[in-house]
Amino acid sequence: MTDLHRPLRSLRQGNWFKLICGASYQHLPAVRTLALAYALAGADCIDVAADPAVIHAAQSALESAMSLQKSAQQRGFLIEGLPWLMVSLNDGEDPHFRKAEFDPACCPPDCTRPCETVCPAQAIVFSRGTDRGLDGESAGVIDDQCYGCGRCVPICPFDRISTRSYVFSPAAVAPLVLSGVDAVEIHTQVGRLADFKRLWQAIEPFLPTLKLIAISCPDGEGFVDYLWALHEVMAPLPCALVWQTDGRPMSGDIGNGATLAAVKLGQKALAAKLPGYIQLAGGTNYYTVSKLKSLGLLSLDKTPNAVARNGASSQARQEEPFRIAGIAYGSYARTLLAPILEQLEQSSQQFPLSTSAEHDFVPFHSSRSEQSFDRQQFQIQLEDSDLLWQAVQTAHTLVSQIKQPMTAFAPSG
Repeated sequence: MTDLHRPLRSLRQGNWFKLICGASYQHLPAVRTLALAYALAGADCIDVAADPAVIHAAQSALESAMSLQKSAQQRGFLIEGLPWLMVSLNDGEDPHFRKAEFDPACCPPDCTRPCETVCPAQAIVFSRGTDRGLDGESAGVIDDQCYGCGRCVPICPFDRISTRSYVFSPAAVAPLVLSGVDAVEIHTQVGRLADFKRLWQAIEPFLPTLKLIAISCPDGEGFVDYLWALHEVMAPLPCALVWQTDGRPMSGDIGNGATLAAVKLGQKALAAKLPGYIQLAGGTNYYTVSKLKSLGLLSLDKTPNAVARNGASSQARQEEPFRIAGIAYGSYARTLLAPILEQLEQSSQQFPLSTSAEHDFVPFHSSRSEQSFDRQQFQIQLEDSDLLWQAVQTAHTLVSQIKQPMTAFAPSG
């Protein structure tokens, strides 16, 4: 197996690691840093928003990761070739594809601002200081940093916060797939078969260019039957298929207990014996691997077909998995690196962005994302900074849990 297919090998071995940057997270500096750090730490897949500017930021990070691969390996990190780049799409209303919004001018002056405290992405700011590059007009929700968790909505004592959502139209899919991504993830929910079919018809012509299709679905009445119906729509597939069981969406940073919903839904999908691979998400955190090990759901046998029952002769053949093939980490993985991301922003007040109009598809119309990513300009000297290896070291503490569950070690930073 070549490094080109190392992510597929990880699926078959049961140690697949995916970083979820966020389906509506458009903060380009953070996306680049997260993608670079987790790629060097050995991630198999980087999942980003389907926004050309975000895609380019992640591609830039992967280019840097390739140039730094030997340095990372010498330090004991786990990178073996590049991870696959994935974009997330949705076939209907979905909490992952939304932004919070409110008018800060309408907030009572004596409000304790619990929304600012509860926001895990530091996307709500009332200070008009220059330390975060804000002025009076940009106080409130920092659009590109909001990833739609929704925790601010119920906590507002005056009910002033709302959300706006975005649903991908089939016509928007083609230019995204042609942006050089390796994988597509479709977020769906039980009962949306007709909507899924419309989106799938737009994706289907581009399947030969993709290495993986992922289906992300939360639990619901008829969950198993719905996934089987989706499989009938997609079959046969020329690439790998991953079922992402979205246990408790965007909750991994809340606490250990959040992982229980992810594990429970993963068990439900495993029992259905769906063709393809089962990967956990939604509540995954530092506790997830140990919980899976205690239940015997994580393979400790790193042979090429540890997850598949009968082995595989090609990517096109989908086997019946009997263990969890991998884990995707979103809010928890981002929270781990939050202190370093903050240091990087403080050390570089201006993140150069090109105003090229090469790409005009911007789902949330973010002012920052309306500008395409310039790979040569966007150099904040991260590659030469000790902060890079601190970030990789931190990312490694999470990646190594599933990559080296019996012999995890601490590389030299």
